[in-house]
Amino acid sequence: MDATADPLIEATTLGDLLLRAARRWPSRNALLFADERLGYEAWARRACLRARALIALGVQPGDHVGILSLNLPEVVETMFACALSGAVAVMLNARYRAEELRYVLAHADLVLLFTSTRFAPHSDFPALLRDALPGLATGEGAAPGGSTHGIRAVIGLERGDGSGLLCGERFLERAAEVSADRLAQRRSQVALRDPCIMMYTSGTTAEPKGCRLSHEAVVRSALGMSRRLGIRDDDVMWNALPMFHMAAILPLLAMVWAGGSFVSDTHFDSGRALQDIRAHGATILYPAFPAIMAALLAHPDCDQLRLAPVRLVSNVAPPETLRANMRALPHALHVSAYGMTEASGISCHGGADEDDETRATACGRPYEGVQMRVVDPASGRELGPGERGEMRIRGFSLFEGYYKDPARTAECFDDAGWFRTGDLCSIGAGGQVCYHGRLKDVMKIGGENVSPLELESFLATHPAVQLAQVVGVPDARLQEVAAAFVQLRPGASMTAAELIDFCRGRIASFKVPRHVRFVTEWPMSATKIQRHVLRQRLQEELVGPGG
Repeated sequence: MDATADPLIEATTLGDLLLRAARRWPSRNALLFADERLGYEAWARRACLRARALIALGVQPGDHVGILSLNLPEVVETMFACALSGAVAVMLNARYRAEELRYVLAHADLVLLFTSTRFAPHSDFPALLRDALPGLATGEGAAPGGSTHGIRAVIGLERGDGSGLLCGERFLERAAEVSADRLAQRRSQVALRDPCIMMYTSGTTAEPKGCRLSHEAVVRSALGMSRRLGIRDDDVMWNALPMFHMAAILPLLAMVWAGGSFVSDTHFDSGRALQDIRAHGATILYPAFPAIMAALLAHPDCDQLRLAPVRLVSNVAPPETLRANMRALPHALHVSAYGMTEASGISCHGGADEDDETRATACGRPYEGVQMRVVDPASGRELGPGERGEMRIRGFSLFEGYYKDPARTAECFDDAGWFRTGDLCSIGAGGQVCYHGRLKDVMKIGGENVSPLELESFLATHPAVQLAQVVGVPDARLQEVAAAFVQLRPGASMTAAELIDFCRGRIASFKVPRHVRFVTEWPMSATKIQRHVLRQRLQEELVGPGG
């Protein structure tokens, strides 16, 4: 499929998307990573080499190939290699510990697993794998079908030799056994609705779920982002989010659609991020989550942001936090978004045609081809403009179901095929989506429903508050009360009593936090603050473990 032949084409396979970019912009910088600059043609050449090596090792269409690493160029090279060969890239969470990884490896049906030795001892992935699966064969002597859970070999992502791994250099040498024509034939058989990526999404009360995304879903969603954000071929996007998360993968693909440059790093470090943003002349910042943007703005060198030619910032946060970001970087367009892994990462984005207040309070309108509606969660009745209920989504961007879990997949869809998100949202008269929190996070205080997001936005209006997170904790009289965890701005000081006094008289008395705790670090998943960890910590402090 030649995506360059028709400028209006909206769907292509993930592998063909990269080849299209290599034909259009062969020498343009595609990936800017530490000291490495990788052009589109070189990127495509490396991905094709890896794809041929995969085929030589017996990988078949539909096979699952795992990738466990912090961010590296080789990670996305391997992801595209899987797509070109018809395999599914299983992007494993690099923050998993042995118990979580043990479950996922047993569930994912991997035939090969790629990892890195570069980050030891801080992140010793071979040691983690040996701990998770003691019987896992990691050397070149691994026999097909003879190792744990069908994983035939664990392969180093880098070209150099890796202790206990199938050497990355030896892996790439296998490509000589497969011709370019044979790879082209395999690539031509890949269908748009075939799964190309699987990511494991985690809840707080269940094992991670394997979420399968098709070529069409991720590629068309990336095109939707590229159009909505007006990405150009001279744009440079900074995004150091983990590549096992759609908040990194989808913006990366949006840049590939447009021929722009993508700046990443092994992990997020605010000081190094600011240096990269300035050095590479980033025009788009994609922090995506409030804790990351807060860290950038709190850094002593945050003036780097004002010196860089930043024209657009994409971030999700409470309205007052977004307004503060707008004041901090007034020369940039600030947009918010709404989405989830099951809908290919992002379903809607703010745009330049909206005013600042709309972009601070709403998440924009859906991408073309994505249907969104708000319903009463009990009856399923569609609600009117501004009414709050459960967001439901339908369209090309939805996932192909949870792997090996048809029952849970069926539970997530209503009879008309709409995906139940579990999010409390509203849609305004202009079509903009407003996010009000998770339905399960809504607190019941003395019989009144209270959204944590509403309180977080209010607390952010205090000049000393950098970031706030609100959770509900049990209360004998009111059933639940609000508890606020607060990170102060650099140099600011405040007591719990002062923050509570700030709330009294400004919000309803039942919404005023009964508990305030100040934090300097947040418990994080890959990208998000873990509310359930905050809630558990406070509950154990108040009533003791298991109370």
